[in-house]
Amino acid sequence: MFNPMRIFAPKIPGIMLAIVMGLSAAFLSEHYGAPVMLMALLLGMSFNFMADEEKTCSGLEFTASTLLRTGVALLGARITISSLTDFGWPVLLCTGLLVLAVIMMGVVAGKLLKLPENMGLLAGCAVAICGASATAAVASVLPKNDNTNRSVVFTIVGITAMSTTAMIVYPMIANWIGLDERQTGFFLGATIHDVAQVVGAGYGVSEYTGDNATVVKLFRVAMLAPIVFVLALMLARKSQNQNVTKKFPVPPFLLVFIGLVVVNTMGWIPEVVIEFLAHLSRWCLVFAIAAIGMRTRLNKLKEVGMAPLLILVGETVFMAVGGAVLAYSFI
Repeated sequence: MFNPMRIFAPKIPGIMLAIVMGLSAAFLSEHYGAPVMLMALLLGMSFNFMADEEKTCSGLEFTASTLLRTGVALLGARITISSLTDFGWPVLLCTGLLVLAVIMMGVVAGKLLKLPENMGLLAGCAVAICGASATAAVASVLPKNDNTNRSVVFTIVGITAMSTTAMIVYPMIANWIGLDERQTGFFLGATIHDVAQVVGAGYGVSEYTGDNATVVKLFRVAMLAPIVFVLALMLARKSQNQNVTKKFPVPPFLLVFIGLVVVNTMGWIPEVVIEFLAHLSRWCLVFAIAAIGMRTRLNKLKEVGMAPLLILVGETVFMAVGGAVLAYSFI
């Protein structure tokens, strides 16, 4: 007789360990104002020896993969198609092109600088879409190896630092270059990396600016699904060329993401359920990032060097300039 608990029970210690790390990160974030994703990653890295323990390794792997995909899928509950059209399709099209340009910039720069495989792609998606969440989502469809884990850790650390800096600096830049409240909202939503920092920067200016910034940011988050979809197809084709067993090329979590966007757009999800799913998504991502940290070897990070950091900075500056030009030209 099939007993699911017999399969799941060995994973419980590792899952519980990741949950403890995530809750500890949330405590530190709440009391000291540090980004919770960064705290989860750093706490996880400090306990990386636990990934070698037989009792916890399978649970950590489950958390870093399955729970990660679950968190990304549930992000769809925050988005409706109608909420994304407030600025008009021409503006959204230009914003989408800016997002794609930054991703391509990362891929090309990664190859030119001979970075570890897919690090340029991760950096580009992190800057262009939604910071740590995009890094986690893209990593979930990449081949699992030491290079991927190392690239994820480095990208999350770098993108969190720059996103926090942008939250403080970008409103001052918007004021300095003479943007009005609506233009400032677009600029902040189109350029700051993480959702939390967009909200903090936008509502720090005014409620109107915060609302506009959030709408634009959610459009960038909505691009996560088609971009990861395309990446999954490309990686599946590459695997077939290498005579790897053919798999379903579209990850199920992406279908759930898209389904939630559609259902939420139809107004079929009660507000209280949307809020619950948003919180559940956040916690899944926090626990998954903690598990990724625990599965990362600290001594491998020094092999990365300064080149990926330069890519992140260059992409951030490019995104900021592009967002400011769009705000001046179309808003």
